[in-house]
Parts: sequence; C-alpha cells; structure tokens
Amino acid sequence: MTEGDSPMSSIFAAMAPVPERTIADATTLDAAIRAADTPFVVRGLVLDWPLVQAGLKSAQAARDYLAAKRKDVAFTVSVGEAGSNGRLFYDDAMAMNFRVGRGKLPDIFGHIASIENQPDAPPVYLASIDMDGFFTGLADENHVDLGDRDLLKSIWIGTRTRIAAHNDFPQNLACCAVGRRRFTVFPREQFRNLYLGPIDNTPAGRAVSMVDFHDPDFQQHPRFGEALAHAQMVELEPGDAIYLPSLWWHHVEGLAPFNVLVNYWWRDTPRWLGQPQDALNHAIMSIRELPADERAYWRDMFDYYVFGDPELPRAHIPEGAQSVLGPLTADSAGRLRGFLLRQLSK
Repeated sequence: MTEGDSPMSSIFAAMAPVPERTIADATTLDAAIRAADTPFVVRGLVLDWPLVQAGLKSAQAARDYLAAKRKDVAFTVSVGEAGSNGRLFYDDAMAMNFRVGRGKLPDIFGHIASIENQPDAPPVYLASIDMDGFFTGLADENHVDLGDRDLLKSIWIGTRTRIAAHNDFPQNLACCAVGRRRFTVFPREQFRNLYLGPIDNTPAGRAVSMVDFHDPDFQQHPRFGEALAHAQMVELEPGDAIYLPSLWWHHVEGLAPFNVLVNYWWRDTPRWLGQPQDALNHAIMSIRELPADERAYWRDMFDYYVFGDPELPRAHIPEGAQSVLGPLTADSAGRLRGFLLRQLSK
C-alpha cells in the first residue's frame, strides 16, 4: 500500500495544521517558547545551516558533509524489515521488528546510498546520536541560539521511517535538516485514546501508540477517532522547525529517501529532580496489585504528599526538621535518591 492509497491519507489532509510563528531572532524565539503551551512551527528557522544547504544539493552531499565531521567511532544503527513501509515497531510476537548493530558511519552511509531509492527497502535509522560525542564541530556549525538552556543536542539520520506516536519528558525543538518530516501531534491528555503499548518493552525507551497510523483499525482501537479529533499535522521542509512542549505526543515520519533531523531537548526543572516515569514504574510494582482499599489509601497519600498543597504536610514540622518534606534542593534530593537506592536493593 502506498502512502497515497493509505486510509490515513484523507485523514492527514483533514487534520488541523500545527500553527506557524514568524521568528525574527533568538529573543523572539525564546519569548515564543516561554509563552507556548502548544506546538508551533517556524518555517526556515535553520535554512542557513551548512547541513541544510548540503542537503538541498543532494542527499549524497549531506552524507559527505556529515561523514567529514564524524569522529572515528562506531555508530549504533537500526535496520528494519524489507516491505515494512519504514515502520520501526513490534513484530507479531511483540519483539522489535528491527535489529540493532554498530558500524562506522561511511559504511552505514554506503549501505543507505545503495538502497535509498529501492521500493520496499528495509529502513535504516540512526536515532538520537549525540552531536558533540560523535561529531567534531557539527553542533557549532549547525546551531540554534536557545539562550542559557542546558541542551541535549541530538541528530537523527535515516531512510524513509515511521516512528510510532510517543512523548518525551523534556521540551523539544526539532529541526528538519535534510529531506522531509511529517509530525502528527496530540495533546498530553490524549494518551488514553492512543492505546499505548508496554512501558518496559519499548522500541526506544518510551511507551508508544499501538495504532498503525497508515492503516488504523477502529474496531480494535475505537477511541483513536477521538484522538484524531484533537490531532494537528505538519510537513516540514529542509530548514523548518517544530517546537514540542513537554509530554505532547508525536508520530514522526521521514518522507524522503534520505532524512536528517536535529533536535534540542531541555528541562525547565533541575535534572536532580529525577524522572517521573521512574516513580510511575515503582508505583506499578508496589501499589497497583494491592487490595482496593489499600490502593485507595495510597491514592490519598499521594494526593497529600505529592499532588496537593505542599505546605500542608510540613506546616506543623519545625522548618529546620522538615527534611525532604521541605522545598527540595540538590542535596536533599540526593539524600532521597540514596535512600531509594538502598531500599530498592533489599
């Protein structure tokens, strides 16, 4: 089935577009991000990047540019199944439908060049490669000024791919450098309507939607229609960027025979606060299987200590003795982490 014949082709066309913003400079971009609680697109934000300009010449020119910047290290690469239409997902046994290996970048690029124009070629994908760790000068030459944010700078390289809808805890600015990318985005609260898969057996560390966006089964996933009512879609050309607030769901497709994306992740809270997903995983292990009355008790305890007024559980304790019930610092969070590690190791 080609994209034009897909049941989703008309649905994509009917989706609301992701709003677009005009950004004049770094100050305007910073203000737009700080004010936004929904995604937005900036056309041409990184059009002047050397990587973008190389890709506009040809896919091979982009590969040559990247290869010249590479460090002499092995890269992790995922290779999917021929005829999968680029979908990197589960197989029928809920194992991954791709294999993961390591190789030198010129060898990987040589393989991509040999198959990129073949119909039904197996997808090849280098995901979330740290730009500073694997390239020399690439992040400096291809850079978005995001002020004093503590950034994780990653590059994603591959053939035609389809990445299932997922979300990320950090905030995200994703820049289409080579090829074309389609983003289909959903608000945070739509997770119930996306039919998420396992949280511990995932393609890339985050739970993903089990819905095939190119061939949705509305009998098996009837609430997906409600998710679509809240969806927005955009196709990014080289140089375009999309801002994704924390925890927004996004389904991402590389539409060209060769595609490169650069993204920036950051948190607005200190990293020492930890990952909320870890707390959810621990709660599943320790609370979910309890009797109903005990679960109700722990729901109240979470409301009291976590989701309610933080002053309430500590107001009666002298300020110097509140320990982790007081406002967290790097030191008190470190003590709490150490306590948790000791408890979990028993």
